[in-house]
Amino acid sequence: MAIVHGHFDVSVAPAAGQLLAWRERLGMIIDVLPSRATIALPFRGVMDRYEVGDLLFTDSETDQVTQERTIARISRDNLRRIAFHMVLSGANGCVVGRPANRAGSAQEVGILAIDLDQPIFAQRDACRHATLFVPGTRLQHLFPDPGALHGRVLGPHQPTVRLILARALRLADGIRHLPAEAACRELLALVELIAAAYAEAAGLRGGKRAIARAMAFDHARRFVHAHLTDSELTPESVLQALGLSRPSLYRLFQHEGGLGAYIRHLRLRAAADDLVRYPGLTVQEVAYAVGFQSASDFTRAFRRAYGMAPLEMRHYGGARDGEQAE
Repeated sequence: MAIVHGHFDVSVAPAAGQLLAWRERLGMIIDVLPSRATIALPFRGVMDRYEVGDLLFTDSETDQVTQERTIARISRDNLRRIAFHMVLSGANGCVVGRPANRAGSAQEVGILAIDLDQPIFAQRDACRHATLFVPGTRLQHLFPDPGALHGRVLGPHQPTVRLILARALRLADGIRHLPAEAACRELLALVELIAAAYAEAAGLRGGKRAIARAMAFDHARRFVHAHLTDSELTPESVLQALGLSRPSLYRLFQHEGGLGAYIRHLRLRAAADDLVRYPGLTVQEVAYAVGFQSASDFTRAFRRAYGMAPLEMRHYGGARDGEQAE
């Protein structure tokens, strides 16, 4: 095992090209959205990147920046990890939302979880921040569906979060001097701390009640995934099948906006993949295959969620395949 280290600093570029240089560097993961005004201004952007086994840790310092990862972008890559974004110093304000409307609520961020398989829009203040990229399999002992963490924020003033951020800062300052095995142990310990903090915040850790809640969530999640393509799958059918109370079931999926929103999200995400994977299927056939009862309802829901029509999504996928063929 070895630590693969990379360093990048936009200060070597002319001032008017620094933000564009940062956009190009991050382009493999996320899209940076510059405005005409910000392109001409100097931009602070420094990153140290450390790859250790299946973990990736970055230590960055940037000015205010706006970023998004769209469903079209997701269709063009194979990045399927959970990223934990941690604000180490500087301003911790961040607007987090979805690319479809580029709107969200401003909040103080200690740690932000991002599922790279789901769209996100984020406008972050100038700060030093670390990001830990983790395979979902390393989180499944606490979160059977790690994607449920997407968009969840832990505030910077929580005692557990302060501990995590202090540990992440020490690691960012010292990881380059550690043997690879020691760096891997430190990163895995940080993963466990972060996962435990999110599990506690979600009520999935800490006594018999939390254990029962975790088991109920896992049971409901498995049932939904197993019956996702069944057009009869609804919150009501899940209630009847699992015997849970309506308030209990809603609380399990509260972060997703309720069980109905969770089911719709999974169906739309499956449809986005199918539109690219099966270009011979019509939009109506894709809609029915993932459990929608109406092609028009599917198209409206797809546009609301992703800011584009299903056929536009297919166009992006076709463009990607053409690029790969070349």
